Order: sequence, then structure tokens, then C-alpha cells
Amino acid sequence: MKRLVLLLAVGSSAVLAVGARPAAATNECRGLMICVRVAGPWVVVPRGTRAPRRKVQFQLSCPRGYVIGGMDAELTNRGIDISFDGKLGSPVGPGVTTSRAAVFVASYVGPDTATGPASFRPHLGCLPASGGGSGPVPYRPNPVVPPGEPTIHRVRTLRLHPGTVRGSQACGSGELLVSGWSAVAFYTAKPPTAELISSVATAQTIRGARVSVVARAGPAVGGVRAIVQVGAVCAGGR
Repeated sequence: MKRLVLLLAVGSSAVLAVGARPAAATNECRGLMICVRVAGPWVVVPRGTRAPRRKVQFQLSCPRGYVIGGMDAELTNRGIDISFDGKLGSPVGPGVTTSRAAVFVASYVGPDTATGPASFRPHLGCLPASGGGSGPVPYRPNPVVPPGEPTIHRVRTLRLHPGTVRGSQACGSGELLVSGWSAVAFYTAKPPTAELISSVATAQTIRGARVSVVARAGPAVGGVRAIVQVGAVCAGGR
């Protein structure tokens, strides 16, 4: 797991992105000469102080033909612990540690005295995909194998509206379900209010190789773009 903010260097000669940016700008493109910014929605982080703390996951992707070169996130509360799933490999960098999509993982670790809703907005800095060189290949005696990509994240995103929305995401043929998640998020300019967050209730179930979610939303979501994302972590595919 790599801590945010992690800005992945593109060689030792990386140049700062051209153009002045406001002081409050996020840093997903810092140090990258060519960079496309992708901003996600405000993702709701479950509150609670009992161990283990509940986590929320959310996947955000670069446009096709791009890989992730940098990341950042905006938090509404300093008690939010956030990270992302990165792949093993060397050197640490775009196309090795990251791919086109990243799964952000967040939990509230602050005290119960804190007030107000907790949410985060993920950001990606995307680079054009290109091949890279390789260094010496180490000797690996059998049966040792190098780390690979044994799992795949399959995701479905549903638009919320006042009322009930149901959706599910299954693993592919021959795959096994490892875990699943669901997350509520809002595409709003400012962090969602406590009233807006509380207007959506979800229930997640897992049966066989399928993750299902039922979301019930109140009238407050009628004027905003609100979504629920349901995801399945699958293994054993080809």
C-alpha cells in the first residue's frame, strides 16, 4: 500500500508542468511534463470509532491510452486515513506500480469528538501510456515465482435518484470472488453536507461470486449527480 500523496517520478529529468496553478490546487500533476487531470466525486467515508474501523474503496480511472503518474486527494477531515493499492515491481513508477485505474482505500481514524461528515475526493494525474526499459533479470529458482496480478477489480457504477436503486457486479467465468465493496459518492463542487450524505442508505450483500447493493435515496439527491459504486475483487481468471 502506498501512502497518499505519492507523486510517481518519471525519470530523474522530470520537468514541472507548464503554467501557473492556484495555491489551493491539488498536486497530482506535480513534476510531470505532460499530465491530464482527472477528478473524482466526493466519496463518503463511514464514521465510527470501534475497531476495526470500516473502510471504503473507490476506483478512479484515467482515459484510455493513459496510465497513472500521480495522485492526490482532498479530505474534509484530518482523521481520514487514505491510501491506494499499488503493484510490486521496480522501479516504482507509472506502468509498474500503477496502471490505468487505481483503487483508493479510506477509513476514519479520528476521535469520536470530531463533528461533521467525512468524505474525500480522489485525483489522478494521467500520462500517455508508453513502453519502458528493463534492468537485469534476477535469478528465481523454482518454485519461486515473481509477484503478478492475481486479482482484478470489476466495477459497476449506478446513478442514484430519489427512491430505490439496485445493482450488482459479478466475477467473470472461472473467477473466484475474493472481496467486494460499495461506495456512495457525489459530484458536487463542495463536500457533501451531512444532510445529503444521510439521505442515502445502502445495504450490501455477497452471494456466490456476486456483490449486490441496494441504495435508498431521499429527495435531497434529486438536484445533484449522485452515484453508488459496487465492486468485486476477483481471482483465478485468465
